[in-house]
Amino acid sequence: MKRLFLAFGILLWLSLPAIAQQANYSKMSSLVRRLTVEHATRYHPSTTRNQVPSKDNIDVSPELCAFVQIDGNADSIMQVNGCRKLASFGHIFIASIPINRLSQLSLEKDVNRIEARQGNSLHMDSVAIELNTLPVYAGTSPLPQAFSGKGVVVGVQDVGFDLTHPNFYDATGQQYRIKRFWDQLAQQKPGSQLYVGDEYTTESELLHKAHSLDGLKQTHGTHTLGIAAGSGYNSAYRGMAYESDICLVSNAISADAELIDSANYSKYTYSTDALGFKYMMDYAQKMNQPCVISYSEGSNQDFSGEDVLYEQILDSLSGPGKIIVASAGNDGLQKTYFRKPVGVSSAGTFVYDSNGMAYLTMKSSSRYKIKLVAYGITEDSVVISSRQIPYNNGQILNDTVMLGGRQHVILAISYPSSYNASETVSDVLIKSNPDVGVSLPFSFEVQGNSADVEVYRGNGYWVTNSIRPALSAGECTHSVNSPSSAPSVICVGATSYRTSFTNYLGEKRLYNQGTNGIRGPYSSVGPTYDERIKPDVMAPGTNVISSYSSYYIEANPHASDVKSDVAHFLFNGRTYAWNCNSGTSMAAPVVAGAIALWLQAKPTLTRAEVMDVLSKTCSQYDTTLSYPNNYYGYGQIDVYKGLLNILGISGIEDISQNQPTAIRFDILNDGVVEIRFKQKPINPFSVNLYSTNGTLLTIQHYVKGQLSYRLDISNRPRGVYVIQVNGGTMSTTGSTLIRR
Repeated sequence: MKRLFLAFGILLWLSLPAIAQQANYSKMSSLVRRLTVEHATRYHPSTTRNQVPSKDNIDVSPELCAFVQIDGNADSIMQVNGCRKLASFGHIFIASIPINRLSQLSLEKDVNRIEARQGNSLHMDSVAIELNTLPVYAGTSPLPQAFSGKGVVVGVQDVGFDLTHPNFYDATGQQYRIKRFWDQLAQQKPGSQLYVGDEYTTESELLHKAHSLDGLKQTHGTHTLGIAAGSGYNSAYRGMAYESDICLVSNAISADAELIDSANYSKYTYSTDALGFKYMMDYAQKMNQPCVISYSEGSNQDFSGEDVLYEQILDSLSGPGKIIVASAGNDGLQKTYFRKPVGVSSAGTFVYDSNGMAYLTMKSSSRYKIKLVAYGITEDSVVISSRQIPYNNGQILNDTVMLGGRQHVILAISYPSSYNASETVSDVLIKSNPDVGVSLPFSFEVQGNSADVEVYRGNGYWVTNSIRPALSAGECTHSVNSPSSAPSVICVGATSYRTSFTNYLGEKRLYNQGTNGIRGPYSSVGPTYDERIKPDVMAPGTNVISSYSSYYIEANPHASDVKSDVAHFLFNGRTYAWNCNSGTSMAAPVVAGAIALWLQAKPTLTRAEVMDVLSKTCSQYDTTLSYPNNYYGYGQIDVYKGLLNILGISGIEDISQNQPTAIRFDILNDGVVEIRFKQKPINPFSVNLYSTNGTLLTIQHYVKGQLSYRLDISNRPRGVYVIQVNGGTMSTTGSTLIRR
């Protein structure tokens, strides 16, 4: 996963000189504080805390897209401070703020908080691999034919979209299904009402645009969109909601930095992402359609409150027919947490980071010590008492020490936990050139027999070393990323089925992350930093086949992930691909597409109702566990059982909760259902037809020995029906939904 250090706002705040104009830093998130200090240092190197920026600088100041909470006359406050209101959610606003006005805005008595964060990374595993969607779905049955996402808006906010891929037409390649696209990185047109970028609203505009601005170097969104809503165009790789309407936003991630003018970089924050979510929800509302959004990006959780307002806005954007789904992250294999309980004198781990920055967070209500050791020719150490770390006063501990013959810079700050103010949190950053812990082993240890201390990984990796084997603390927990950690967002982890695939060159490639629906070990796990259970649900995420950008392949023909293409084909004179990939990035759009099918059945479905359905219908790989739990949530989503539950059919005793895996059902033009078997039934069987209220409408009996049978429902009113097949073979017994 690519990550920009802006993801760790407090880390950057620690790295700056303590020179700034007067401001109320307690109201600011870390990035806001950093930009305030940077501006004062850049434009007023001799500024004292009582000075304010000159008016000359106000007109040329870069802008920051931020959340602002204001209890009072918000319009007046923003006007006085040169802010532009971009969206409002009660007392919380998304605003564009001149950076040289941040300090003054923070001094307004009715301004409670200014929050901004950067650093999205993709929740995609580093190895590109394959999944044949239909065989994997056989574990929970194929997609129900009665529901295809028609009349539902599937929104995807991601990067690297190929707008011309036939997967985003209907199955025939004739009807184009992308309805709106906001490319936040595109050049803005004069007079545009959008905050950044440009909007494309017609088929001709979209096809002329062809790809997102980052589409020559990114392709992630083409893949995730295909999983959520692709038609499958002449392939077996159909997405979940294959007849839904599509609305897209291409946002900015860390790897897009080179495409953004440095003067505008602070315009691209989580607040801009929130505008993207609102854009898709607003389009669906305008069209009077329900909407589900898939999002496969994010960054670390924190205790400093970096996402307090963000989570409140995500909650405001959610509601009846408005649901946000996000990937859990791919840090499940990383040690990310350990606890030193009372009565244990010390606990620690070896730490390394090849970029020269290791970052850790401690939480405790007691006093303790931190021991840092570098193992060179000699074993050199430094011990820091938690009492030495400045607490919530704008100052930092900044120390340079020689450890193992190399200079190390130690920066630290303490503050109250945003979840529990009685708990003190300390962030510690260790910097060294060229690396920390790679060429020179380096350990981190917390000490104090009477202290209960919890430690969280911010950056770098925790490992063991034979030099001191006892320093082996670390659990693979607390690794779910934000915003999927938010209470109002449905957090998705990844399961595994296939272990290998054959690419378009005929090469077999192995990527074994388990089989039969076990959690992919890379899939991030809970709990959240405030100890809530996450993820919420699981879906296939290992070895998933979906669309890949033709423009990315054209620009990067020798990229390693292109070797995971399973097929190349022509459409309208261009070469397109189906590609194999893995990660929770692939699992999230599976769930989003499934929820689109549920929204088609019940357009007012809420997040709470979805969670209730999941609690009753998910399949559970490990029956020895209690559910929900921090590995699987409620288990793997079962689309069909969920539909039965939403339609109120699951309580009808005679109707099976499982779909037959060896039968295909098709509605012919004359209102006849064709029942096609994969193999000829060896026994006679019967077919029951039910209405969705459970009324048995008819029973038909059939002889054995044919591949195809027909059930005439042409005299029935249009609507949804249940077909129950009884007998034939074990694999042909079950029910399905059809739409007349």
